[in-house]
Amino acid sequence: MPNESEPSQPGDSAIELSQDELREIAGFAAACARAVLPVFEQDRPEDPRPREALDAAGLFARGGRRTAALRQSAWAAYRAAREAASPAAAEAARAASHAAGAAFLHPRASAHQVKHVLGAAAHAALVAELLSGGDEAAAATVLERAHRDAPPAVATVLGRLPAAPPGGGRIGELVRALDAALRA
Repeated sequence: MPNESEPSQPGDSAIELSQDELREIAGFAAACARAVLPVFEQDRPEDPRPREALDAAGLFARGGRRTAALRQSAWAAYRAAREAASPAAAEAARAASHAAGAAFLHPRASAHQVKHVLGAAAHAALVAELLSGGDEAAAATVLERAHRDAPPAVATVLGRLPAAPPGGGRIGELVRALDAALRA
């Protein structure tokens, strides 16, 4: 889901977050989500919303502006997930939504921001797991690739944030696994 306005929690403090770091994170998230976009497009070939969200995230990552249209594309991809016929297609659309939403990461030290950095990768990993019939090794392979391909800004920004919080079901588990790997 795109980054919503989250209330500050006691102890949250401001962190440094440059435009270049946001661009690298958005580009990383878009690459993770783009890998599973065909799953959504096979399910709903007439629905361009996840692709449009990824295109908008890519444009931002290459130097475009952070605009209301970018945020709206993230929400549109999120809505597309609710209309997908299969769970894997829905997760692929959610990955696209998180990719576009990554541009709106808040500059504060909140554990919940970790999902905004790693959510696209976690949803992409869940797509692989679902397509494999529930084989967790398929998700682990996607997370290993995300770990390998993450640009320096991903680990740098995660280092300014608390570790990923507990909860969040399977997506939360996948976010925590990737978070731990990137911090190691």
